[in-house]
Amino acid sequence: MERMPGDQTYRSLSLWLDTVPGSLAPGDPLPGDLAVDVAIAGGGLTGLWTAYYLASAQPGLRIAVCEAEIAGFGASGRNGGWCSALFPASLPKLARTAGKDAAAAMYRAMQATVDEVGRVAAAESIDCHWAKGGTVQLARSATQLDRAREKVSEAREFGFGEDDVRLLGADEAREFAAATAVLGGTYTPHCAAIHPARLVRGLAQVVRDRGVQVFERTPVTEIATRALRTPNGTVRAEYVVRATEGYTPALPGLHREVVPVYSLMIATEPLPEPVWAQIGLAGRPTFGDGRHLIIYGQRTADGRLAFGGRGAPYHLGSAVRPSFDQVPAVFEALRQTLGKLFPAVADAKVTHQWGGPLGIARDWCASAGLDRATGVGWAGGYVGDGVSTTNLAGRTLADLILETGSDLTRLPWVNHRSRQWEAEPLRWLGINAGLRAMNWADQAERRTGRPSRVADVVGRFLGG
Repeated sequence: MERMPGDQTYRSLSLWLDTVPGSLAPGDPLPGDLAVDVAIAGGGLTGLWTAYYLASAQPGLRIAVCEAEIAGFGASGRNGGWCSALFPASLPKLARTAGKDAAAAMYRAMQATVDEVGRVAAAESIDCHWAKGGTVQLARSATQLDRAREKVSEAREFGFGEDDVRLLGADEAREFAAATAVLGGTYTPHCAAIHPARLVRGLAQVVRDRGVQVFERTPVTEIATRALRTPNGTVRAEYVVRATEGYTPALPGLHREVVPVYSLMIATEPLPEPVWAQIGLAGRPTFGDGRHLIIYGQRTADGRLAFGGRGAPYHLGSAVRPSFDQVPAVFEALRQTLGKLFPAVADAKVTHQWGGPLGIARDWCASAGLDRATGVGWAGGYVGDGVSTTNLAGRTLADLILETGSDLTRLPWVNHRSRQWEAEPLRWLGINAGLRAMNWADQAERRTGRPSRVADVVGRFLGG
């Protein structure tokens, strides 16, 4: 007989799940065949936000969520805790396909979504350690500072002013985060640092309280026309929603829809106030810098530094396994990078190391949509910027299903279809070569002081 994973098994997955209140023991699985109005595959933030807005709009609606493990098992319980207005497709890219006004509307919707997450958390008494301190992106080289200027200039072209994003001088940037070698940076107020597992677990309880059936330890093995199939039975519904993000390639017919790319994180022990006096981050702004191989961090409510980055390999065949969450070389690189940014924490104890897959579409553009002919809805491809985007997805899917005709359903990501990823081994070769090239580009820029052409070429290939 298969042994049921217990509380401690799930707590080992991340700092966030380790420190979330309440039990993480799985809830009841699907007992057998079931008929509902809306069936959702995936008990992360996308699925739960969709259930929340549907149940809020129509309290009598029969909604079932099927989750392979526990609510928040995937990226929703392991991410960097940035509830931001970031969207994976750039303003110019959206403008090329949908027009300048539509691109700006997409980004304005993302900004409003940050506040919507905060509003719901407060209204539903979900204590997710909400701190809307914005984001500071540090420029720690001349090339990074040039890119920062370009980003601000680009924002101005689309009507975004100083209240949305502004350029920082060296002294001003260091007031936010006193990292080494800071030459300047950018600041946007449109981000909150949160404890993501508190958000997703709290949201799961809220939807349960509203009558949504959340079945845990119930993996969806196939998404079909108006049905979710699981080992425990089939859930039939007028609408079915795919909310599986990095786990999507395991589903029949979807193995090239997105690729699961791993992002890894570390967290320090709680740091004493004299150390924080050296680091800064008062008000808990999230932070990163202008390198090509992304890094991201936050000061947690209990005084830790939670810090992550890309660099873990993509695995052949879009494989996702628990062992891929642990890459000692990447953890060590993160520890060294954090120590170089903030020497005051170079010797701090690292208490947690974790990782997990995020979903990337071939054109680097997230999407949400609904095919009325089959009743299948979907959302995903967040490229690691999903904490807030999942909320926008949930509201959008609810409006599509209920046919409200809201402005959200007219945003350019709605019903967007990305082309499929290349067949193996081409995508394994291309993605891993791209990751190596971005790392090489950062090293070359540090060495030469000039922008890397390699980064531009790779970015165009990968679709970002």
